Amino acid sequence: MQNFKNKRVVITGGSSGIGLATAKLFKKCEADVIITARNGELLEKEADQLGVRGIVADQSTHEGIMKMVTESTKNNAKVDVLFINAGIFKLAPITEVDASHLDEQMNINFRGAFFTLKTFIPHLNEGGSVIFLSSIVAETAMANTVAYSASKAALNALARVAAIELAPRRIRVNIVSPGPIDTPIWTKVSLTGTQIGEMNSGVQNSIPLNRFGDPSEVANAVAFLASDEASFITGTDLKVSGGLHLNSLS
Repeated sequence: MQNFKNKRVVITGGSSGIGLATAKLFKKCEADVIITARNGELLEKEADQLGVRGIVADQSTHEGIMKMVTESTKNNAKVDVLFINAGIFKLAPITEVDASHLDEQMNINFRGAFFTLKTFIPHLNEGGSVIFLSSIVAETAMANTVAYSASKAALNALARVAAIELAPRRIRVNIVSPGPIDTPIWTKVSLTGTQIGEMNSGVQNSIPLNRFGDPSEVANAVAFLASDEASFITGTDLKVSGGLHLNSLS
């Protein structure tokens, strides 16, 4: 297990799913963990149970980003690990995508992530680590995910450029791209229970390891990339997909 004692870790979207699992792991590794989320009630509950600090903030707004940065860097505190995890996932075929559908996903998944990184940069410790949560659909094709896929592809481009620009400060920037993970996000798509069940069954059958991933498995990948064991790794995209991303290569 990695040791992050006395390291400050900020996780956006940390009140559920992958973000929460990652917060639990870093807390177990003795880090000083701060989680952010839009849902204040859920955030307060999870932060209290975990014994970490929670900041209610919306990554898609300037005000929300300034609040999370200001409150997590009080008294000139520096951030050692920044996990930009917050995002949304909504399905629609191209013919049904309207401006609000596209803008919402781009604003949270890409634009919000961009300005979160930009605003945190002066407060990152030399030799720190930035990790973006992307998705294998940034590079593979899946029907009904055009807006989501585009937002994650843009995020990947941001991460690669940031890896070059922040290298002089020894700040490493990496991407974790999950495949299907068993999180609440799958229950929030605009489908009926039967449709979700059918989609899940079809997706699972396409995964070489024949199962959905667990949030803790993504958390392990994030912790590795943030650790000293990954000290010579930057600009990489670590796929945690059970082999699903390989289907695009066959």
